[in-house]
Amino acid sequence: MVGFGGTGVMLLGVVAAAIACGLLGLALLRPLGWVSAASIAGFLWAVAVIGLVTLVPTSAHTGIVPAETRMTTCSWDIGGPAPDGFWIFESGQRTLNTVLFVPAGALLVLAVARWRAGWLLAPLGLLGLAGYSALIEKTQLELARIDRACDVTDIIDNTTGAVVGAVIGLCLLPVLQPWRHRAQHGSRPSSVRGSS
Repeated sequence: MVGFGGTGVMLLGVVAAAIACGLLGLALLRPLGWVSAASIAGFLWAVAVIGLVTLVPTSAHTGIVPAETRMTTCSWDIGGPAPDGFWIFESGQRTLNTVLFVPAGALLVLAVARWRAGWLLAPLGLLGLAGYSALIEKTQLELARIDRACDVTDIIDNTTGAVVGAVIGLCLLPVLQPWRHRAQHGSRPSSVRGSS
């Protein structure tokens, strides 16, 4: 059986997503300005990283999880014991689950702030991030092969991280002012007008 997973696969995915989102950011740079372009590209990259870290198996050889040992429901032990972090991280998993969503929350606010509908898009985006977390947990429950556990506490921690990130994004708005960075649409100098 060919194994898939582990730190190397996650890092490769993170780099590939960074390249794709970086190219998108470059494409958006001229029409939206650097703050919005970087925020949109960064938000999409953060969402991709979340998916990679939570859905790629932590080991390439997790083996087969027997049907009789597979969880049939998510754990509802809110705030219950959580394993230590994995990888190169030294913190507990609850802290990691919270921190993982902070960049997405902050970049979401910065990405939508240039539009008047941003006051509506930001809360909807936070609901979307909470839904994304729930979808990840549901996927972890259904795909026993990835050897992950579905836990409602993770959804709470993820959503908390997104909200903390949104507050950080709101604090950065007066400094970065994404609405002030407008595209330069090739305006001609006034001395050129009227020439025939």
